[in-house]
Amino acid sequence: MDLHGIDLNLLVAFDALMAERSVTRAGVRIGRTQPAMSAALSRLRALLGDELFVRSPEGLQPTPRAMDLAEPLGRALAEIQRTLSFTQVFDPTISKATFSIGLSEHAAFTVLPKLLATLRQQAPDIVLRVRNLVHRDEAVALLDAGEADITLGVPHAPVGRLLSQTLFEESFVCILRKDHPEAGRPLTLEAFLSMSHLLVSPENERFGAVDAALAKEGLKRRLALTLPQLYAAPALIAASDLVATLMEGVVQASGWSDRLYVSPPPLDLGKVTFNMSWHRRNDVHPAQRWLRGMIQTLERG
Repeated sequence: MDLHGIDLNLLVAFDALMAERSVTRAGVRIGRTQPAMSAALSRLRALLGDELFVRSPEGLQPTPRAMDLAEPLGRALAEIQRTLSFTQVFDPTISKATFSIGLSEHAAFTVLPKLLATLRQQAPDIVLRVRNLVHRDEAVALLDAGEADITLGVPHAPVGRLLSQTLFEESFVCILRKDHPEAGRPLTLEAFLSMSHLLVSPENERFGAVDAALAKEGLKRRLALTLPQLYAAPALIAASDLVATLMEGVVQASGWSDRLYVSPPPLDLGKVTFNMSWHRRNDVHPAQRWLRGMIQTLERG
């Protein structure tokens, strides 16, 4: 039989007729008029080549063919209903879904531990798959390709098909080893420029936020080391005479803060914003909305 010629509404009508054994009551059950139900029964008879239901003093009686069809069609309709209902309701306590998340290094250190702990409590069978984000524009590629459900990192260029929400902000601090000659007092611009600098650049650039701020004043700093690994920087500073300008949260989460002197930068560097981004096609999906809402709640603290 060619399935292209089957109207799902006819199967719904058949299921109602089996349950009610009356054209009128079956119509009430599924919200259709008696003429519409009679027409549906006529189409079913023609489609299946069988009377399906015959009149009797007790109402409509199903034929053997109708009895054969009743159980499998009932199961099929129930499964379709469950499938469509799943798109409207998400229960994390029983879900076995897998979520793919693109994370920058700092987001992995700050967000992932809290997220994993909460999932173990609220959704123990959910699986996380983490993708590494190095360049901010990688987020766009991952979301477009469906390789990440959400990404967490610094903002990417605006793209209409992607949606974003600010999760948190980070301030900059300067760090020196604890016994550095300049430690113990606020770092001046003169002292800052006299030292050799470590620049963290996951994108392997030699020009960061500090360099941009200095360039506005016609100044430059002396770079001694560029490093792609953000969380390696505090350990290197603790064992050298270099100075580094890092996000405050990195220093706190690094495990090296007790061996470092922390000072405000001697120039205005603003703050670093971390966004959560997702593709518009995932915006209303209940599971996706649940995940985003949980992450937002965690970051609000």
